[in-house]
Amino acid sequence: MRVHKLMLAGAGALAIALTANPVSAQKKYDDGASDTEIRIGNTNPYSGPASAYGQIGKAIEAYFKMVNDKGGINGRKVNFITYDDGYAPPKTVEMVRKLVEQDQVLFIFQTLGTPSNTAIHKYMNGKKVPQLFVATGASVWGKPQEFPWTMGWQPDYQTEGVIYAKHILANVKDAKIAVLMQNDDYGRDYFNGFKKGLGKDADKIVQVATYEVADPTVDSQIIALKNSGANAFFNITTPKFAAQAIKKAHEIGWKPAHYLNNVSSSVGAVMKPAGFEAGQGILTASYIKDPTDSQWDKDADMVAWNAFMDKYYPGGDKKSTFPAYAYAVSSTMAEVLKRAGDNLTRENVMKQAASLKGVEIPLLLPGIKINTSATDFYPIQSVRLARFKGETFELFGDILSGESE
Repeated sequence: MRVHKLMLAGAGALAIALTANPVSAQKKYDDGASDTEIRIGNTNPYSGPASAYGQIGKAIEAYFKMVNDKGGINGRKVNFITYDDGYAPPKTVEMVRKLVEQDQVLFIFQTLGTPSNTAIHKYMNGKKVPQLFVATGASVWGKPQEFPWTMGWQPDYQTEGVIYAKHILANVKDAKIAVLMQNDDYGRDYFNGFKKGLGKDADKIVQVATYEVADPTVDSQIIALKNSGANAFFNITTPKFAAQAIKKAHEIGWKPAHYLNNVSSSVGAVMKPAGFEAGQGILTASYIKDPTDSQWDKDADMVAWNAFMDKYYPGGDKKSTFPAYAYAVSSTMAEVLKRAGDNLTRENVMKQAASLKGVEIPLLLPGIKINTSATDFYPIQSVRLARFKGETFELFGDILSGESE
């Protein structure tokens, strides 16, 4: 079990725009908060079949180290406590109970994976402990009437699936569609959105293949999908299996219009292991600036992110979007805590998270902003499509928004 506890003595008055003007003169605290500290809980798959995502937890830890070095948030140091759950829901339950009941964190932040978050969903809401900005785009995280203590962050999977389906219908002649999907709620959520986008053309799906997270490879599934005669492919996988699918399709000469779900579109963690030649032409949806895209080389956000990586996470992969994602979502969390001021109750943290209007966050694509309300728990609902060319994804087209779907 990997355990990190972060609570560093910082450098006084400097505070990267996080020390300004508490919103409440009266100090109020729940478990996990005090005059000097904010305890945040997290689980992440540092081991197991989804361990490629471990970079996210490490980069979040590094981000809050940077925050603490610059004075903390409203003068308080962040104690980020993260445990390895191995992408195993029973382990997530065990670790989250420990975080809430023993470590007494103020809230849980960025727990990763649809199955893992589903396993703790009712527990968190029953305890009335915020389950904030979860690292999964399942549509269920945006239901404040049923689960008022849980909020997503990234674009939801169903909206992303709708976008791919509509693009296939508009651009692939006589489409025959094959789908590879993880056999759990994560895969089904994407697939349901995809079928919704196809509408009356759902019969264009000619074959669906599934895999389990414990499977060694998806080679046999890719062979079967090729044999279906499909000329379009929706690849609903986590990074390990995404790389395998891309590589195997190339090896057997299958060249459909290939749509890869965003959560596995990392150049460093997926495209490079698969082989750049194998990934040419693959399409995905993007909302984060890709560190491998040269158009951002002189962008102020990217310059700051590179400096952060050099100082606080030198072992991280700069060709991966995962540390960039971690930086952006952590910036969102820091903004919420800044706005909460001296009223660090769980109720107020949740209220501030649900009161973000047109907030610009570092590393989000231009034109994409954070918007939430008491009835809207989907902070990001816009993307742009991108196509893999050479060694990077190139953006094309306009911003597509799920808010009007």
